Amino acid sequence: MPAVVLIGAQWGDEGKGKATDILGERVQWIVRYQGGNNAGHTVVLPDGQKFALHLIPSGILTPGVKNVIGNGVVVDPGVLLTELAGLEEKGVDTSGLLISSDAHLIMPYHVAIDKVTERYLGKAKIGTTGRGIGPAYQDKLARVGVRVQDLLDEKILRQKVEAALDFKNQVLVKVYNRKALDPEQVVDQVLEHGQHFVHRIADTRLLLNQALDRDEIVVLEGSQGTLLDVDHGTYPFVTSSNPTSGGATVGSGVGPTRISTVIGILKAYTTRVGSGPFPTELNDDQGEYLRKQGGEFGVTTGRSRRTGWFDAVIARYASRVNGITDYFLTKLDVLSGLEKVPVCVAYEVDGRRVDEMPMTQTDVHHAVPVYEELPGWFEDISHCRSFDELPANAKSYVEYLESIIGARVSAIGVGPGRDQTIVRHDVLS
Repeated sequence: MPAVVLIGAQWGDEGKGKATDILGERVQWIVRYQGGNNAGHTVVLPDGQKFALHLIPSGILTPGVKNVIGNGVVVDPGVLLTELAGLEEKGVDTSGLLISSDAHLIMPYHVAIDKVTERYLGKAKIGTTGRGIGPAYQDKLARVGVRVQDLLDEKILRQKVEAALDFKNQVLVKVYNRKALDPEQVVDQVLEHGQHFVHRIADTRLLLNQALDRDEIVVLEGSQGTLLDVDHGTYPFVTSSNPTSGGATVGSGVGPTRISTVIGILKAYTTRVGSGPFPTELNDDQGEYLRKQGGEFGVTTGRSRRTGWFDAVIARYASRVNGITDYFLTKLDVLSGLEKVPVCVAYEVDGRRVDEMPMTQTDVHHAVPVYEELPGWFEDISHCRSFDELPANAKSYVEYLESIIGARVSAIGVGPGRDQTIVRHDVLS
């Protein structure tokens, strides 16, 4: 059975956790392939239990599914243990979680440097979560990172930490006027954390490809979203990895020819956290309405999300750069109660109409949305379980989006619960 990629098609927070969780009932493996604990998934079970996941794939909530933290992820050991403990306290079986031996670790000095750098940048800050993700990826690309497998060899771990702190302590002390970190304390802390999850370390590349050989279904789950991709996003206001579908192969070790389906997750409107361009942003009562109705506050940071109308320009862009075959449209219920629902169909950039994603950073910042207004609906749609049950205007809204975003809408979210989903097409058939 080929692999399936699940990606965010906006700036993240689209509801990927719910989509992964729903698919998880029919798949054998779910893999997180990039990012760190700077992203979060919220999953609500039928009994009302709510789970906020930051590192662990949301398939952990589906019994019998193997969950993998892939080689493309950066792992904070303390955060991982806290998340595992929280799940186990609620009776969740975490024995099926595996961690790639080649995933990189977020070290205490990464967090220290991340926080102080953002403060130092002031108004020019990127808007990171300050959790050390960027500095950990910097060390990975500079070939001085610490990997999960280094927990199995204390000598190598110690050598890497001492070498890293020779330089990083100079930066902390002489540039930022902060205290130096003690290499011994760092090593001891990481080893102490590591002893609680070394049994989970595995050659996940091998295991995933063997699973595909057995015709098992593997879902590759990204964090953040397309417009936060370090290559394809609104640079420099992006994350430090590749949430797009190409990153799924690199971050998991599953080759591209083994992927048959790419599912993009879109909200029925648009949100963004942190700094950077956002053409359809609403800084008015309508934006506040979407924020309150949609509960738009970050799972990981608690920061209120910026809100705006649906942007078909970035949806078409996401379809193109990811090769999206199917869309899952989430939070359609949030739009209930609106008389009119605007949809951004193009931009005006310095007097020119632009139908596709602008090429330059300057043009993206200058983009002004061109809207088409669709009639809204006032009915409560949270109980709908088939497309035909939706109000006529809600159906027209979905069909209109489908006609301009470049891929079919195969599922629709009408509430946060596991069962509050309308399935139009079976993406796994």
